[in-house]
Order: sequence, then C-alpha cells, then structure tokens
Amino acid sequence: MQCLYKYRWVKLPRACLPTGKGLMGTWARLASRAAFRKGIATYCGHKNPVTPGMWSGGIVGLKSILGIRNRDSALSKLSLLNEIGLVKFSLDPNTKHLIYHISDWIVEYSGSACIPGAVYTTPGYGFLCVPRNLTEKLLHQNYIFEDSDAWLDLWLHTVSMDPRNAFSYYAPVCQYGKYGVFLTLETLGQRWGWEKTKVWRFLQKHEDVFTLYRLPGSYGCLIFNKLYPCDQEILLPTAEDVDRVLAYVHRCAQACVRRGSLREHMSRMVVWYSRRYLRSVGMLPSSEAPKGRVALFSSLYRAYLSLCWNWKNGKYDCQDYGLRESVGQRSNTIRGPCETVDLSIIAKEYFTYG
Repeated sequence: MQCLYKYRWVKLPRACLPTGKGLMGTWARLASRAAFRKGIATYCGHKNPVTPGMWSGGIVGLKSILGIRNRDSALSKLSLLNEIGLVKFSLDPNTKHLIYHISDWIVEYSGSACIPGAVYTTPGYGFLCVPRNLTEKLLHQNYIFEDSDAWLDLWLHTVSMDPRNAFSYYAPVCQYGKYGVFLTLETLGQRWGWEKTKVWRFLQKHEDVFTLYRLPGSYGCLIFNKLYPCDQEILLPTAEDVDRVLAYVHRCAQACVRRGSLREHMSRMVVWYSRRYLRSVGMLPSSEAPKGRVALFSSLYRAYLSLCWNWKNGKYDCQDYGLRESVGQRSNTIRGPCETVDLSIIAKEYFTYG
C-alpha cells in the first residue's frame, strides 16, 4: 500500500489505538466511536440524527468511550480538546444531552441518508483517516507530549513505498518533513519536550510497534513502524539492505556540496537519489519514472527571437556594460571606398572604386 509523505491523511486501525496518558489517546477514542455515515443514532431509547464525524448521546456514554468513571474528568478532557480545536461539543444542562464533532474529519460522503441500521462503527473494526498534521496543533500550544501523544505523532509521520525514501520500500518508516529521513533522540526530545533518556525509554516500551535501527557514524537512526496497515506482511529490513542503500546514496552524493550536519546532508541525499536506487534494484517499475519536463518538438508551434531596439548602441565588456554614443550618421548614406554615396539615387552600377 502506497502512503506517500505528501498525502494529508494516514490510516489508523481502530484495533490499534494509542494507549497511556495524553490528549491524543482521548481524541482517538472519541474519533473511533463517531458516526461513519449519515443516519439516525439510537441512545437510551432516543433517536438522534447524526452526520459523519459526530456522536450524540449522554454523559454516561462519554465515560464509557473514554474509560473514565469520573464525570468531571471526562468533561475536562473534552473541554481541553475543544480549546485546542480538535473537538467541538455542546451539552444541554437540563437533559444532559451531549453532542461532539471531530473537527478534522477527512472522509467525504454523499450526504444521502443511509439505509436503516447502525451508523456508529463497531469497536475495534475498520480504520480511521487521521490528518497527518493533527499533532501540529499541540506544538503550536507549546504542549508537552505524553505517551499517547508521542505514539500517535510517530504513527502520523509514517510513510510506506514513497519513491523519495528508499527505506520505505522495505518497511514503513517514520519521517519528519521532506528531508527528515534520519532521526535522533535529541530531535524527538525537542519536539516532544522530553529528555533524551525519556525518548529512549519510550521507544523501548513500545518496541512492539516502533523499532529503532541505529545507523553508523553520526547519521542518526531509522524508526520502522511494524503495525502500519499494508497489503502484505511486514518484514523489517536486514542490516545488509540498509547498508546497501546507504552505500549507493553515499556514492552518488560524493560530488554534492555538503550543507548542514552530516545527518541533514545524507537525509537530503536520500530524497534526491532514492528513485535512482529503486530503479537500479528493480523495485520501481519504469512506468513510475518521472517524465521529462522538456516539451516535444511537435508541441512547439512557433517561436520568436527579437533583438533590443537599441542593441547596436550596446557596449559590454568584462567590467561594465552600457550604451555608446551614436555616430549621428544618416541611415540612407554609407561611406564607400572613395566617396559618400546616396543609395536612394545612385544605382550600384555607377559605383567607382579607386
């Protein structure tokens, strides 16, 4: 399954929601129980019209979704998600009727009412389309990440079979930004507001999902996602596969000028030369090759080249360029070998040379 970094959404199975403390775990539980199609929802004998990305019910249902027994704690988390802009909700103080909407709901629908039946998804079945930039709202709020936030942040930056990242053809890999192929514990700690040792403990705790592969030298590391939904069973690349990609990219990048640190430079080189490597090993078919940007000759109908109106008076050398003074000569006379001749009167047969 192709999941390019330029895609704005990522698949998240409902059977694999982030666990632990954090707002993203709460958001994932709310989104997994929202309506997946338009229709009529039934709750405690009441029928409520719902649309995709919406849930309608009561406080008891909200506590059941979040797995929280305290009513005030459940409402406080919902209010915090509302302040950040991830969820919108309304609560009737008299009837205790609660409605919440997932703000970033991507799946489009036709809008027609569905056939009679359930409109809410079955827990643990199917997947969510989560925006790739969902956790960026937490960064704008200077929010210190917790376990579920960091877990979903890594998941949302997973790419698979992206031609600009050769490693993603072996297994889904986490990538931050276009040139963020190689990661370090320091950069992840700066993003999440953690220390380096806490990032290491987090990756060790969740090694059943995210596998850390250390690269030689100061290149950093690669983080592979073993549970990302793909069409085939995921097998992590061997050390020989990773070394083969690094050796090829390093050989192609010898003539390139290094900018920044070695890790940043090699991350940029991976983006530049991944297509060439994939074609050389037969992973990228020829039909996937980018088309040349030069138009065919048959598509060019006509072209015009015109000189500047004052090109004869132009002066250029290695130090300066400008306009030279006009000689002031009339256009209908020329200086011949012996005398000035008016071309408008005298024919060329009468020219005399001496």
